[in-house]
Amino acid sequence: MNPVVQISLDLTNIDEALETAAMALRAGVDWLEAGTPLLLAEGLHGVRKLREAFPEIPIVADLKTMDGGYLETEMMANAGATHVVVMARAHEETIKVVVKAGKDYGVKVMGDNLGCPDMVSGAKLLEDLGCDYVIHHIGYDERRGIAASGLRMPSPLDQLREVVAAVDVPVQAVGGLSLEQAIQCPEYGAPMVVLGAPLTIDADAFKTADGDLENSLHLICNKIHSYGNV
Repeated sequence: MNPVVQISLDLTNIDEALETAAMALRAGVDWLEAGTPLLLAEGLHGVRKLREAFPEIPIVADLKTMDGGYLETEMMANAGATHVVVMARAHEETIKVVVKAGKDYGVKVMGDNLGCPDMVSGAKLLEDLGCDYVIHHIGYDERRGIAASGLRMPSPLDQLREVVAAVDVPVQAVGGLSLEQAIQCPEYGAPMVVLGAPLTIDADAFKTADGDLENSLHLICNKIHSYGNV
């Protein structure tokens, strides 16, 4: 598939999320993600507001579903989400019912391997159970905790090539990547690139002379889209 740029709206205020989303779309972002903090703060209301404001744009609801999968998927689909996220550490039956609900309501399912003892096997399980995409994910708490102990902080890039080789569905890498690393994901065979929000732009890369964040993001999107089919 051609590279897709997704912005993660990990914000806690719908007005700020709408403003950031509009800026990102002007700059060339393809998909919007209602991040977990936004879903906790605004719930279905937040997804509905995003859908009202951007009727044609894919919206990922980062539910991190662990149980009650059919109902959660149904609710988010009815609110306007086009993609939902289920965890590989959930029971297999939960993953199966999320996949079924996805088919029933016309949404795609993204399976997240966060916390799996074997990340590659977790990704393969998600594909085998019917997920449309795999998110290869190193969690925030895991990264910070390991780094605080003095050890090297793990990165999704560590096993990204192995995950990509193990599955046939598109892969997305998430968790502590710098902008430069995120932009390189298509080179690893992972065409779905996530950019965090609020955005941090490295002064030495992709930052325009006048500090215009929208123009900086435009440059980043152009770079990612230039990879072509992955």
